[in-house]
Amino acid sequence: MPAPTRTLLPPMTEAASSRGFDVSVVMSTWNRADVLARALTSLLQQRAAGVRYEVVVVDNNSTDSTRAVVESFLARGSPSLRYLFEARQGASHGRNTGILVARAPIIAFTDDDVTVAPDWIATLKRLLDEHPEVECVGGRVLPHGDSTLPSWLTREHWAPLALLDYGDQAFYVTPTRRLCLITANAAFRAAVFGRIGLFSPDVQSFKRETATEDHELLLRLWRSGGQGLYAPTLVVTSDIAEDRFAKGYHRRWHRRHGRFSALMHDEGLEQTRFGSWLGVPAWIYRELVEGAVRWLSCFLGGNPDRAFFHETRIRFAVGFIGARLRERAGRTPGV
Repeated sequence: MPAPTRTLLPPMTEAASSRGFDVSVVMSTWNRADVLARALTSLLQQRAAGVRYEVVVVDNNSTDSTRAVVESFLARGSPSLRYLFEARQGASHGRNTGILVARAPIIAFTDDDVTVAPDWIATLKRLLDEHPEVECVGGRVLPHGDSTLPSWLTREHWAPLALLDYGDQAFYVTPTRRLCLITANAAFRAAVFGRIGLFSPDVQSFKRETATEDHELLLRLWRSGGQGLYAPTLVVTSDIAEDRFAKGYHRRWHRRHGRFSALMHDEGLEQTRFGSWLGVPAWIYRELVEGAVRWLSCFLGGNPDRAFFHETRIRFAVGFIGARLRERAGRTPGV
């Protein structure tokens, strides 16, 4: 199957990088008018320490009062705030539209249900200035203070919630340490998009259930010789929608994640000591069998929480295998 679609952004010119902004923040939003105001307030009331920044809100075909919310901020006099409309559904399309109009040499990303720390912009700018060897930086995405998680929903299940915490120590994300930085809390040097392209719409979901566009972009960054930085001092908090507390959501997420992972052909996932069969690395089959055995053991042993964890392993493997079999048959793997 051909690689996911990508669009190259012309390299940023000197004129484009000197239009008065140090950082452009891009937020793609879809039908979250009820929480958007809080996210915008946290962005527009930054202790930016002299960093000049703009906030580009891309309305990704919302049908609620998203535009009215943004216009209410514009009416109060927010000169650094911009509103755009993107009718093509999907976060990749929304972010790409924002990237194409961004006017700063650093492009940061966050989400409409996220509250950034008061020093978020100053911190990401400082980190990229202090680390010229990296082309992106990302940090923690923690649950919002009033979020109460079910007992079974441990950190092992944080990925489907779009939460992230790799610990208290900073480290590089590289081809040998392939951890993902997610666009709820990340920033890239704008020149990167001229070299490796924009976010791929081929690995995005249209229902906010699963997407791997962040991972796929990092794959291209690593393949080009670049690296990123995980910085625990870069912090945001995120709301968690009620439907994400349901096990059914997690079951769908892991199955789709397996499908998207198969589509990306990530070298890290393809490596195996025992080869592959029908285009599927041997370790995926091992994951399927081992997950099934451990699920049954935990289920019969009266440990439903651990049984569910192993069920998610099974669903990932099934999604991956199904996508590869469809790919070999010349059919679209689907999402």
